[in-house]
Amino acid sequence: MEWMNWTAPTAAFFGVIALILAGMTGWELRSPSVARRGLLPIATTRGDRLFIGLLGSAYLHLLVIGVTDWSIWVAFVLSLVWLLAVMRWG
Repeated sequence: MEWMNWTAPTAAFFGVIALILAGMTGWELRSPSVARRGLLPIATTRGDRLFIGLLGSAYLHLLVIGVTDWSIWVAFVLSLVWLLAVMRWG
């Protein structure tokens, strides 16, 4: 059986996602969110916006890597900007 090769960047990526989820859980328990409308065409809570932002970031990252010859860091920055925009104004 083959095992996944966990590199340091892969472990860091999933570790950061786990920390974000733990932080959002703590924030939600301390101060429950209220659904609101922003740039997205639906009413969303903080958790909804995090999910939509992470999913959109993943697709944006794959799009930049698959369609352009830009650096992976450009894809990272664009994905991070998208995530932060959705969390703030989504």
